[in-house]
Amino acid sequence: MAYEGGDKRDLFLPLFQGEVRRGPALAYRPNTPSPSQTRPRSLPCRGNRGHALPQPPTTITDELGIALSNLADSASGVLTPTLRLGVTGLSRAGKTIFITALVHNLLTQGRLPGFAPLADGRFIGAKLAEYPDATIPRFAYEQHMAALTANPPTWPESTRRISQLRIVLKYQSAKWWAGMTGPATLNLDIVDYPGEWLLDLPLLGLSFAEWSADALARARKPGHAEEAEAFLRELDSTDVLKDANDPDAERLAAAFTSYLRRSREHGALSTLPPGRFLLPGDLEGSPALTFAPLPKPDGAARRNSLYAMLEHRYEAYKAQVVRPFFRDHFARLDRQVVLVDTLRALNTGPAAVADPEPALTAVLACFRQGETNPLLRPFTRQIGRILFAATKADHVHHPSHDRLEAILNRLVANAAGRARFAGAQTRSIALAGIRATAEGTIRENGETLPTLIGTPLKGEALDGTTYDGKTEIALFPGDLPERPDSLFENGNPVALNFLRFAPPARLERNAAGEVVLPHIRLDRALDYLIGDWMA
Repeated sequence: MAYEGGDKRDLFLPLFQGEVRRGPALAYRPNTPSPSQTRPRSLPCRGNRGHALPQPPTTITDELGIALSNLADSASGVLTPTLRLGVTGLSRAGKTIFITALVHNLLTQGRLPGFAPLADGRFIGAKLAEYPDATIPRFAYEQHMAALTANPPTWPESTRRISQLRIVLKYQSAKWWAGMTGPATLNLDIVDYPGEWLLDLPLLGLSFAEWSADALARARKPGHAEEAEAFLRELDSTDVLKDANDPDAERLAAAFTSYLRRSREHGALSTLPPGRFLLPGDLEGSPALTFAPLPKPDGAARRNSLYAMLEHRYEAYKAQVVRPFFRDHFARLDRQVVLVDTLRALNTGPAAVADPEPALTAVLACFRQGETNPLLRPFTRQIGRILFAATKADHVHHPSHDRLEAILNRLVANAAGRARFAGAQTRSIALAGIRATAEGTIRENGETLPTLIGTPLKGEALDGTTYDGKTEIALFPGDLPERPDSLFENGNPVALNFLRFAPPARLERNAAGEVVLPHIRLDRALDYLIGDWMA
C-alpha cells in the first residue's frame, strides 16, 4: 500500500498499519419513518397557526428599550462605528470553535487569502477591547486558545450561556477619499449564544395549548416513542384538573426534560424547546422551568388546577426569559451566522437529516431581517446579511464540499427565501473553523482512495475498533450523494464514516512566533460578513 500525500508521507505512513478504515454503510431500523412522516410542522413565530408573521411580538416598552439601546450604541460610535455579529447554531455545531478561530486569525493576520482587506494590503491590525456592557459575560477567548494549544490539545467547552466580545479592527478604506481621511476603525461585537435558547423564539407566538398540542403530537410519533415513553407514562397517570401542587409539576417537568435530553442525543432538534430545560444557566431549579406540555381539558380549567398552574408558568417563561432574550440581543444584530452540523445529522439517519429544516425556518422567521435605512440606523437595526455554514467540512474529502453545501442549501431553502424576501442577503458555505484533518490518497488493491488523516477522539468507534485518542489513522469517509434531494425524498442511507477528531497537535507558527490555526473557507466567511464594511 502506497501513500500519496505530499510532505505528510513520512509523518503518517507508520501509523496506518496496512489498512484503511472503511466501516459499513449506515444501517437504519426498518421501522424508521421517512422524513416526510417525521418532519414536524414549523412553529409560527407569531399569528395564527399556518399564518406565521416574520416577527415575534414585542410590547411598546420593549420597542422603546430597543430604540434607546440602539441610540446609545450609535452615540458611542460616532467616530468608530460598531457592527454586531451574532453567532449561533443548533446543538454542537461548533460555535465556540468558529468564534475562537475568527478572532485569532484577525488578531494574528492569519492565512486569509479570501479576506479582501487583508489580501489587498489594506488591513492594518486588530486588538481586543473591553466590552461596554459589564452585565454580559465575556467570551473566554484566551481560555479557549489555551485548550487548543495545550499538550495534548483539547476542544474548548461548548457554549452554555450568552457571551460577547469586542475586537477593534483598523484598516485603510478602498474608497477614493481614503488617502485624505487616513485609516478607519471598526468595532466588531461578536455575540455568542446557545442554539438551544435560539429554538425558544417561536414560542413567543404560541399559547400554552398550542405549544402543548405540538409537543405532544411529536412525542407520540413512532420515531420518538422510545425517548418519550417515560414522560407519556407520567402524563397518562396525571389528572390535569386536580388541585395544583409543586410535586406534580416538578415530576412532570423532570420527565419532560429527560425526554428532551434523549431526543437531543439522537439528533432531534425541533423537539427541543424550551431550550432552557437543556441549558438552564442561572435558572436551574427555578419555578420558571417547572412546567410541561399538557393535553387541553374539555371546558375551562379551574384557576387553582394543575393545568392552570403550568399554563401560568409557561407564559411567565415567555415573558421573563424568552422575550428579554430577544429584546436585549436579537433585536440589535447587524449580521448573523447560523452554523449547522449537517454531517452529524447524516450520520444519525434520515429523520435527523430532515429535522433541522423546520427548526431553522421557524427560528429565522423571528429575526429582524432586511436592509437598515441609514436615516433610521440610530434607532433600529436589522440583520442585513445571514451566513449559513455547514461546519466540520474537514470531516469529508474536498470533492464532497460542494455536495455538503448543496445539502445545506436544501435545508435552509425556506429560511433563506424568507430572508431574501425581507431584503437581507444570504449565502451558504461549507467550512471548518479549525481543520482537524489532513488529506491524502491511498492505493489499496489497485484502487486509489481519498483519505482523511487525523486522530479520533478517545472513545470514538468504527467497524469494531475503539480509539484511544492518541492513534492517528487514515480514514476513507465515503461520498456524499450527488443529489441532495435524494436524502429528503427517499430517506436513503449514506455510507458515511463520520468520526470526531481531536484538534491538530502539530501547529505551525508564523514569523512572529504566533500559532497558525488551519481552517477551511473561514476567510471567505469573514469577507462576506464584514468585508463590505471595510471596502
